[in-house]
Amino acid sequence: MHQPFARNYAAASENKIHSDAIAKRLGFTGALVPGVTVFGHLTWPLTEYLGARWLQSSFVTTRFLKPAYDGEQLAIAHRESDRQIAVECHNKRDVLLATLDCQIATHPPIDEYSKLRGGTTSDRCEIAWDTVHIDEPFAPHAWIPDAAYNSEYAARLDDDTALFKEGVLHPHAILSQANQALVRHFIMPAWIHVGSEIRFRNLLRVGDTIEVRAVPIEKWEKKGHQFVKLYIAYIRRDEVLTEIFHTAIFRIAEN
Repeated sequence: MHQPFARNYAAASENKIHSDAIAKRLGFTGALVPGVTVFGHLTWPLTEYLGARWLQSSFVTTRFLKPAYDGEQLAIAHRESDRQIAVECHNKRDVLLATLDCQIATHPPIDEYSKLRGGTTSDRCEIAWDTVHIDEPFAPHAWIPDAAYNSEYAARLDDDTALFKEGVLHPHAILSQANQALVRHFIMPAWIHVGSEIRFRNLLRVGDTIEVRAVPIEKWEKKGHQFVKLYIAYIRRDEVLTEIFHTAIFRIAEN
């Protein structure tokens, strides 16, 4: 069993769900550790047992059920079956915080959303129900991750796996960039990443010039929360390397 400590490296970010004051006002014990960081911990068994293979051809679904808090020790446990690994993250009180399922499988055809490209970058607007426009793509942007960037995202997990020192992008960094696609377009005072479905089609590497395309494909309300789902594609020289269906609560119901 892998037993890392959760760390909140986003305390100074624009998203105030990672600050104690706002998180407590919204009913939490304290500032939330980012979902992408919990995801990074969940992926440890995948790399341990599959190496780079799962980052080349897999379908991964991750869900964040309860918050992780700074300093908590996590328990990352996994089960293996034919071509599939299921991972769970519990805290010390044995509360299930998050899950991940990874299937090594042939993917369906690349989604048609990958072909959509928005216009030029415009000023960010504050996210609200009426400013989330379904099927209207954001302006694409170029992402060129360097070795220092990759090392930082691995270090936040205390992950010294050799694979990520050899130029393969860490999955923590990969999913974090999906968050950036959202906040590059919107001002988001407090929001929560609740889950992602990821299609890894080929390796992303340090030094790649990656075009990031994103488009909102769904929004809905549930129990007073307002949700948005984005489709995000990472593209290198016209090859779609990764597709992500990324879901967040952009307006959190107040108690």
